[in-house]
Amino acid sequence: MLKPVSYLEARNLARDIRRAYPLAYEQDVFGNWVVETTCGRIGGKGRAIVTVVNDEDEAIRYVQKALKRRESAPK
Repeated sequence: MLKPVSYLEARNLARDIRRAYPLAYEQDVFGNWVVETTCGRIGGKGRAIVTVVNDEDEAIRYVQKALKRRESAPK
């Protein structure tokens, strides 16, 4: 089970925008650290991007970088 880190939503009904951006990370059964970034329309399948990193610190840095990128997105 992935450890959820963040769940972001973008909603603007006037522009028909309903997006979700969950982020999670965990160590798999082989000892690899996996970060999963999912993005897509709320209620839809979405698209999952899985990234393997070396250790937990790198996983946290990856998540922080992704959150920083979303923070700077146009409002």
